[in-house]
Amino acid sequence: MEFKLKRYKFKIILFSVASLLLLSHLGKIEVNIMEARNFISAREMVQNQEYLLTTLNNEPRYQKPPLPTWLTALSGRVFGFDSVFFLRLPVVVITLLLVFAYFHFCMLIGMTEKNSFIYTLILITSFYIFFSGRDNQWDMYTHSFMLVSIFFIWKLFSSGTHQLRNCLLAGLFFGFSMLSKGPISLYTLFLPFLISYGLVYHIPLKKKWPYFLGILVTGITVGLSWYVYVRLKDPQYFSDIVEKEAANWKSYEVKPFYYYWNFFLQSGLWTLPSLVALCYPYMKNRVRDKNAYKFALIWTLAGVVLMSLIPEKKVRYLVPVLIPLALTTGFYIEYLISSAKDSFSRKDSIVTWIVFGFLALIGFIYPVAMAVVLKESLKQYAFIYIFSSVAMIAISLFIVGGLRMVKFELVFGSMISMFSVVVLALIPVSKIFFNNPLYFPASKAELIADEVGIKTYRLSDISPELVWNFGGTVTLLKIKDEKIQFPSEKKFGLMAADTDSLLLKTGFSNYVLEKKCRIDMGTRKKRKDRLIKDFYIATRKE
Repeated sequence: MEFKLKRYKFKIILFSVASLLLLSHLGKIEVNIMEARNFISAREMVQNQEYLLTTLNNEPRYQKPPLPTWLTALSGRVFGFDSVFFLRLPVVVITLLLVFAYFHFCMLIGMTEKNSFIYTLILITSFYIFFSGRDNQWDMYTHSFMLVSIFFIWKLFSSGTHQLRNCLLAGLFFGFSMLSKGPISLYTLFLPFLISYGLVYHIPLKKKWPYFLGILVTGITVGLSWYVYVRLKDPQYFSDIVEKEAANWKSYEVKPFYYYWNFFLQSGLWTLPSLVALCYPYMKNRVRDKNAYKFALIWTLAGVVLMSLIPEKKVRYLVPVLIPLALTTGFYIEYLISSAKDSFSRKDSIVTWIVFGFLALIGFIYPVAMAVVLKESLKQYAFIYIFSSVAMIAISLFIVGGLRMVKFELVFGSMISMFSVVVLALIPVSKIFFNNPLYFPASKAELIADEVGIKTYRLSDISPELVWNFGGTVTLLKIKDEKIQFPSEKKFGLMAADTDSLLLKTGFSNYVLEKKCRIDMGTRKKRKDRLIKDFYIATRKE
């Protein structure tokens, strides 16, 4: 038993750290717009027993493929749709898949087990990887599956055994990636990987082209299967959505070419170490495996350049770049850990004190910063404040001690501990920012509707967060020939925005409108109109 624990110690630690980070306070963060869309579609899959023609608020929604929603629906069916924790559990499992696939991938490309462990810890503690691993929408699924595909592609390229198996598995996970978010990861993770592999190691197409072709055929067949089905079953609506989505790439959230050039900031804790690791002139003579370092560096930069070519840009789209960036950063950390004290140059010493001394400084000022943030809530969160402050100061002392003794294993371990303390402490404390005194959830309007026994309708667009929190479909009252098409019921619930005020005055002359409440799901004082609706009970006059 003891032998097995030693043999699997790195995997056990990885699982423990990743689970701690991903599962801690998992259900306490508010459901965002992307998650709400996924949760609503999953709930409607189960309610309507329709798993292929996906819907949102019982209207067709084909913008995203269904694999993440299938897994969410499975969790909802087993554990119910009332627990956000269990609805987020599938993305945690998929992130753990990414973690262990990454660990084995690092060993596959020639890294030791210990160094692979280090690279993987850097990955899971990179801010946007960690954040996406707790946010149940589509990004983490598509990139996790694609990395598994890349793992088997590397095995295929570098080995002469089990080629058919590696080909089929690579193609299958390639297809799963497409079934999670279309060709996104194909462009942002797979293509940069091929570019980097080709430049550094050279792709053995002469010998492997039938298998590589098999990967593409298998992957595209699996990946396009749902799209083909929807195209055949609902051709007009599908075509409209494809046209709209294609237009968004050119006209929606358009940012300048250089928007992603600060990509290393999204690694959070590793911002400064990753910046050093990206400096090829500094790193080229400090790494043991120059080819592997060049491969990781080119993979990272190729991803940034390719993503910069697309007009539509969002910060969360940088998730795939952080995957090779963790590997790139790992080479710097590996160099620091393996360097002996007497071989450490003055330049190295200055750089490390700047990079890691800054993190130690953050730990030292943490108690003051937290006290300023908490203010009158300090007493309420006294235990968290005291525990986290003592822990952060102790961690900072370990970082300084590690720097002075040139023991970077101690520094590295302290950084992982610092990230863990921040996660455990700040997520519960973040409730102080949810300070909207007018907050009124849609679920309370649902209770009113249930008590009366009525169905609820709406006059205009409604945000997914409101639909999710309401707990059921909110059907649109259509307008034909400038007249509202009223339901057959004598009495029904009605959600209306401030912009619907004229329609309420002129279109409901045959109804008595009784305002019951104002739904306001904005968690902060700053008003968000899309999260506000007035809830009425409309009764037809006799």
